[in-house]
Amino acid sequence: MSKLFAKKTLSILIAEADESEKGLKRTLGSGSLVALGIGAIIGAGLFSLTGIAAAENAGPAVTISFVLAAFGCAFAGLCYAEFASMIPVAGSAYTYSYATMGEFIAWIIGWDLVLEYALGAATVAVSWSRYLLEFLHKFGIHLPHQLVVSPWETIKMSDGTMIEGGLFNLPAVIIVLLLSLLLIKGTRESAGMNNFLVILKVSVVILFIVLGWSHIDPANYDPYIPANTGKYEHFGWTGIATGAAVVFFAFIGFDAVSTAAQEAKNPQKGMPIGILGSLIICTVLYVLFAHVMTGLLNYKLFAGDAKPAATAFAQTGYDFLQTGLIVAILAGYTSVILVMLLGQSRVFYSMSKDGLLPKFFSDVHPKFRTPWKTNAFFMVFVSLFAGLVPVSDLGHMVSIGTLFAFSLVCIGVMIMRKRMPDAPRAFKTPFVPVVPIIGVIVCVYLMYSLPNESWARLAIWLGLGLVIYFTYSRKNSKVSNKP
Repeated sequence: MSKLFAKKTLSILIAEADESEKGLKRTLGSGSLVALGIGAIIGAGLFSLTGIAAAENAGPAVTISFVLAAFGCAFAGLCYAEFASMIPVAGSAYTYSYATMGEFIAWIIGWDLVLEYALGAATVAVSWSRYLLEFLHKFGIHLPHQLVVSPWETIKMSDGTMIEGGLFNLPAVIIVLLLSLLLIKGTRESAGMNNFLVILKVSVVILFIVLGWSHIDPANYDPYIPANTGKYEHFGWTGIATGAAVVFFAFIGFDAVSTAAQEAKNPQKGMPIGILGSLIICTVLYVLFAHVMTGLLNYKLFAGDAKPAATAFAQTGYDFLQTGLIVAILAGYTSVILVMLLGQSRVFYSMSKDGLLPKFFSDVHPKFRTPWKTNAFFMVFVSLFAGLVPVSDLGHMVSIGTLFAFSLVCIGVMIMRKRMPDAPRAFKTPFVPVVPIIGVIVCVYLMYSLPNESWARLAIWLGLGLVIYFTYSRKNSKVSNKP
């Protein structure tokens, strides 16, 4: 039993950080950390799942859903910041769990992160495909419907054209393949490129809000909170809560700020400003964006629409700007997919180095110095989900997996405070244990608000992970089998 909860010591983790990162320079100020957070946060959750959450769960009150989701993120973010200042190592929540709750919990977290990173990339790829189709549609280019949707979904173009029941989503598969090949070769974003994409994505959101505001029809807000239909997740307050769990996907990426702790000039100041600053800015933009979007069109018209921004913006009459809007969204999506695929490879690389996964996943290419086999594996894995699974189902799986990981990070902070109260912390989560407890409560409540199917899929996924752990990982772990 003790082997199940074998831990990595802080000294080992710091040594690994020094070895692998070669002493990163502290060059990031608070402004750069905020930009990093905004760049990672704004993506498919806003431009895709907002419409679905409004149509199926919250109605115009999806704005309240965004506030509730941000509330949960804020508490989890403070816990992430403390861990990042203590353990600046690749692997994110997986590594934090290994140091606090032991190998078994770390395995569950690492396995669970596949739902955040790999399926997150698949979700963004599907939405990328929708906006690409809309772009091509404007120029009279129509791809065969069998190659643009999965077998189990129907999509609606902004001109009312319906596309249903295809074979697989080819554009989503292609973008995953191309970006995976780039990662194998070693391509990575520079800080300048990240700042450019941040400016581009924020400009798109602001442009949508400013130009759309004067075209709002107040009748679309009546009722602002539609009456519950009798099902938990369909409107009313419970629908708002479910909407928050769905659009929680829109905030995934804020933890990217915590991974930059080793490069922050002043982590005690920079970490909370970076995490909370990016969350506050994005929440304000999200609420205004959702308010305008549901004001331009009745919320019911966004059902099954993975490109609601384009659908709603068509009501403004700015056709020439709509094309530019779509191009900017496609560019922003591309960077998000790249970052998610990169994050997934880093998690599996760390797990493989610890012996929990086969050496295959930590093999480094002799020329490109990248974990190319891991990239190739997820190129196939993510492509299958992007090509065959509807975007709403993918979004639910990503949200429940991430909420679960965030809950364990909050618990980990409380455990670490009790077991290692004197360990050096560049940043301390305030009001422990109140903040972590609230973080857990909010995250678990949002998980509870997701459809039962999401829980069933999570249980199946974790069950598969347990089989792998007890048949392979436990026997090959370098930490628990250390002499």
